[in-house]
Amino acid sequence: MFGELVERVELAAVTIALVVIDVFSALALLFLVLLHSGRGGGLSDMFGGGLGTQAAGSTVIEKNLDRLTIVAALIFSFSTLALALLLDSS
Repeated sequence: MFGELVERVELAAVTIALVVIDVFSALALLFLVLLHSGRGGGLSDMFGGGLGTQAAGSTVIEKNLDRLTIVAALIFSFSTLALALLLDSS
């Protein structure tokens, strides 16, 4: 009886942690995608990305923004998958 209760509490704690990670990574991914410059420029122009892309192609800011976006997308994907598997098994 006591062991089953501990299992349920642990499962609830893991589920809450995964939901929090999923929400924060989704918001970060949304913000990072909005920072990317599109055809007509984007929010990354506010941080100096516009001048460098016209002169030299891709700047360090754009490369780091790409890397951060990829990391956020991977975290979001894995946390969503883990949450789906966790909720499917319970």
